[in-house]
Amino acid sequence: MITSPADSPDDDFGRQLTTLPGWREFVSSAVAEPMVTLPQDEYDALNKEDKYTYDDDRLDHHARLQVVATSTVRHTVTCGRRLIILNRGAISARRGLIVTGPANTGKTIALAQLGLAHELQDRRRHPGQDERIPVLYITVPPAATPRMIAAEFARFLGLPVRRSSNITDLTEAVVGVCTKARTGLVLVDEIHNISLHTRTGAEASDTLKYFSERIPATFAYAGIDIEDSSLLTGTRGDQIAARFTSVATHPFPYNAEWKALVAQMEANLLLHQHKPGILTRLDRFLHTRTGGMIGTLSHQVRGAAVDAILSGTEKITKQGLLAVDLDIASRRNRPKSTQAQDGAG
Repeated sequence: MITSPADSPDDDFGRQLTTLPGWREFVSSAVAEPMVTLPQDEYDALNKEDKYTYDDDRLDHHARLQVVATSTVRHTVTCGRRLIILNRGAISARRGLIVTGPANTGKTIALAQLGLAHELQDRRRHPGQDERIPVLYITVPPAATPRMIAAEFARFLGLPVRRSSNITDLTEAVVGVCTKARTGLVLVDEIHNISLHTRTGAEASDTLKYFSERIPATFAYAGIDIEDSSLLTGTRGDQIAARFTSVATHPFPYNAEWKALVAQMEANLLLHQHKPGILTRLDRFLHTRTGGMIGTLSHQVRGAAVDAILSGTEKITKQGLLAVDLDIASRRNRPKSTQAQDGAG
């Protein structure tokens, strides 16, 4: 099994999706038995050290809590798995997927869930083959160069990236490992960091295309408003547009799906004094406050849950939600009337 320095269980950096140990921990946590809330009498009976450990586990649970059961996620997984199957027999010109939309609308969540679905399916088809690496996940660095792209692939796999390593060395090592490990899906996040208006950006795009031709895998990208970006312009952009289909993310309207998302998050809370239904009764308030942005909703609820544990209140209230600061973009986009209500709250 390929490992990296991030393989230490005490190293939080190992939890990043952009390392193989971090990705595998993400998959393992998704299939692990969910943590449950202790009955109040059992909680009260814990000694100081055990109570600290239990509370710390709950904080970790809420920190990782994600909204995943959305129509966009389901559509992304369906489209992605269809492409993976269609690409199995392709020798070249494999089709890919682009998840595109405004910031904070769940693109990374959708990409990660596609990877999770493929990883679990691969494990079912090939049980006990731990040497397989079904999914590779990278994030495109700002102003990425071809070597930086190759280095991100190598770092995920735990391959050494030395100053003396040129792009050919890195590329050949990555292709060799991915081919041997039967990598079937490559996830590339923050693809908007590549601009075809610059020579460096064009070369970085060519590097990704070269990887897609050398690695027999389906490539899925995610980025902000890709269809309106330079990535799909010019000759290179036309090639990408001809090979990739897209799934669009967007702010959610206040409807039955939004209500179900809030209810799902409430069902996953591990708070001793929180009464079921309190959060769902605030679903319209949450929609107004977050503008229907999934990322902002997740931050609001998770932040309020963390505060509830740290403060000892053990419940989420409207005041607790108001105490969690919104991201700057959400504050800019909200009507002034609702901003005033927050200040008065």
